[in-house]
Amino acid sequence: MNKSRRPPRKSKSKTHQKPDLLVAVVANEKGEIVDLEGFAAVGADGDLLSPITSGNTIELPYGSELMFLPDRVPVLMDLENGQVRPVDRNPYSPGERIFPVAAFNSPGVVLAQTCAYQELPEAAILPLFSYGAVGWHVHGFRSAGIVVDTEPRQDLRRMPRENIVAGVEQMRKLLPDNRLARHLEHCALTYGCPAGKNFFLGRYEAPLPTSRTCNARCLGCISLQHNDRLTSSQNRIAFTPSAEEIAGVALAHIGRVENSVVSFGQGCEGDPLMAARTIGPAIALIREKTAQGTINLNTNASLPHVLAPLLDAGLDSLRVSMNSVREACYTAYFRPKGYRFAHVVESIDLAIARGKHVSINYLNCPGFTDSPEEAAALFVFLEKHPVHQIQWRNLNFDPQRYLKTMSAVTPLGPPVGMGRLLQLIRKRFPDLQYGYFNPPKAHFQTGQDATKKSSTSQSISPKGRHEGP
Repeated sequence: MNKSRRPPRKSKSKTHQKPDLLVAVVANEKGEIVDLEGFAAVGADGDLLSPITSGNTIELPYGSELMFLPDRVPVLMDLENGQVRPVDRNPYSPGERIFPVAAFNSPGVVLAQTCAYQELPEAAILPLFSYGAVGWHVHGFRSAGIVVDTEPRQDLRRMPRENIVAGVEQMRKLLPDNRLARHLEHCALTYGCPAGKNFFLGRYEAPLPTSRTCNARCLGCISLQHNDRLTSSQNRIAFTPSAEEIAGVALAHIGRVENSVVSFGQGCEGDPLMAARTIGPAIALIREKTAQGTINLNTNASLPHVLAPLLDAGLDSLRVSMNSVREACYTAYFRPKGYRFAHVVESIDLAIARGKHVSINYLNCPGFTDSPEEAAALFVFLEKHPVHQIQWRNLNFDPQRYLKTMSAVTPLGPPVGMGRLLQLIRKRFPDLQYGYFNPPKAHFQTGQDATKKSSTSQSISPKGRHEGP
């Protein structure tokens, strides 16, 4: 799989391209992106295939990547006859094989449609990314996505490496013997972790990875893979930092950042509840020194009896990861060890009752998340468990394999459309915040919503379908 942001080279066609349709973009065997005049780009919402247009897409956000998908055939719309079909050869370069091109969007954008393709029999499972539909329109790439957070917290343009290196040197002087600070150096400089970078840049949210173990075996785990056909994107932390080391990093960040957030539960660790014996004293040490800053826990929320003391120690907010609000679907993805979905719900209710800010880290895949069954269940869940925010996150997993897994568990009816789903939830729950990042305490009571500032949105047809030609 190759990544690229190069403009596509042209393939000539006599067929007139309708002005609102996006030109299909594909890749050749060299990984070069080619736009196919005479063919429109198509997106997938589960089994629903439809052309993507200038009205239901956004400009490809800065920092996004384009990826071509091997052992797969792009599904495109042939403008000569309006047929949506697989196209395995470039009609303007006879014999040249072509492959689908997908967009991996930068943070703050949730997919409305995934890349449309057919798998070949030999196709291997795709790496751990999300695969959005993308096309070319007039002067640039456009993505079938919806902006849910406009905060530039992970904007790569605001993270110059020389400033990160300078921050590393500063922290080496301030925290010379702190193993957690050294671990974050590796995260920031080797893995390019935006959260690690923000710590050394002295802004926004700082990570506090702690746990070496987890009590779930998520299909898309990025730090420890049980599937030998998949590779985790980063290594899990190899040690448990002391409470003093954790507090040292947290206090350094809180002391120099207004509206700071420090978070347990990162991509380079297991679930932080497994390290609660260390995290509890660390929170107490932080709160002995300052009432400033927001202490957040990103977690699967599997152990309510373990969570309760952390809430009492001074935890301010909780972000709970889930792919579904239905136990069977949740279990099929998270594959929990020693807990059930009911324990997750118990933790959510516990944190709400204690007056903490609670977010759902909702892992989305078009075709499942916007299925009538999941949408109806989500409405019921939000009525019973009034969380404060949904962080709309893209599921980083092979979309067709995921849909097959979910359809084996539950029927999947015709999707209502991701944009339509977000609109319906907004109408029913007007105080529910949408976002992508963990908010600071200053935003808990204001109802500040990261999408309210956004001038870019997706147009949705009255019936909730993506507009066609």
